[in-house]
Amino acid sequence: MTDQIKSEVIGNLGVITLNRPKALNALTTEMCEEMTRLMLAWEDDEDIGAVLVKGEGERAFCAGGDVVMLHDSGKAGDKRAETFWRVEYALNELIQRYAKPYIALIDGIVMGGGVGLSVHGRYRIAGDDTLFAMPETGIGYFPDVGGTYFLPRISMSIGMWLGLTGARLKLAEVCGYGIANGYIKSSRHETFVKALGKAKLDGTDGPVLDVMEKFVKEPPKPAEDPASIGVFLLGNVAEIMDALEDDDSEWAQAQFKNLSKKSPLALAVTHESLRRGAGMTFREAMEMELDVSLNFLKTQDFYEGIRAQLIDKDRNPKWSHDNIGKVTKAQIERLFKKTAKPRLEFLS
Repeated sequence: MTDQIKSEVIGNLGVITLNRPKALNALTTEMCEEMTRLMLAWEDDEDIGAVLVKGEGERAFCAGGDVVMLHDSGKAGDKRAETFWRVEYALNELIQRYAKPYIALIDGIVMGGGVGLSVHGRYRIAGDDTLFAMPETGIGYFPDVGGTYFLPRISMSIGMWLGLTGARLKLAEVCGYGIANGYIKSSRHETFVKALGKAKLDGTDGPVLDVMEKFVKEPPKPAEDPASIGVFLLGNVAEIMDALEDDDSEWAQAQFKNLSKKSPLALAVTHESLRRGAGMTFREAMEMELDVSLNFLKTQDFYEGIRAQLIDKDRNPKWSHDNIGKVTKAQIERLFKKTAKPRLEFLS
């Protein structure tokens, strides 16, 4: 048990609350273990008809994982980082295939590990202040927690844009791209939870949908996709950046400037991981991600990115490559080497 997770049963509804509001509900190994324990127990409990996950406080559903711990573990050469990823990725897969309705009630910041707890679930309900991003390339890493699977399936151009740039999406885009599949006003979230608790939830979708029908509203319409978004379909990051640099539109120039600050190695590996993930099953993608994550522990950029963004906070990382053109195919392939022994173990 951990006080970083709160749980309660309301009627036939199992409720999990991420309870680290001062840390924006960032995930720890203990949180993932406790959430897994609860979900497995409730999946076998005939009295539990659905599971709902939410975050404590108004600022975040979950802002990601404890990346400073990952940094420190890699530096120390211990197993904390690997253990965290194994537990977290198995939880992501449990959410993706969960037998009963799984409802993620998201609002505020939803990034990194928080995306993994929500986007794979059956129902993703967004609130007014939802802010989504996968910002990993800015810390010398790649979009994990199933990002290699779900980002290409938004559409390859949008998914590649989000994965490479770490672009932040608000409510309209989050709903428009299907990252959330329902919108309920933030002020109604607690009432929605109580209504689910009063419903006769039986493990099927019908009773959940009946309650949702009374609360879900039409989200704001997103702006049209930028005309230049198609450049993210190009064959590699160098071609994408060249095309953006040659495009004098304000949007394209902003993307080029953004990408120029990211880790060139992380950009190249992200591009390749999304390309591969587009043709994989969910489990195959998660197995690949564990290999890539463990291999990132051997790179300069992983430590330098976290140092610059979260430890020293000088925002001035010294990446291993000056530009994307200096990243070789061999260096990219090295990050995909089958490293995890044993292979990633799933919960069924």
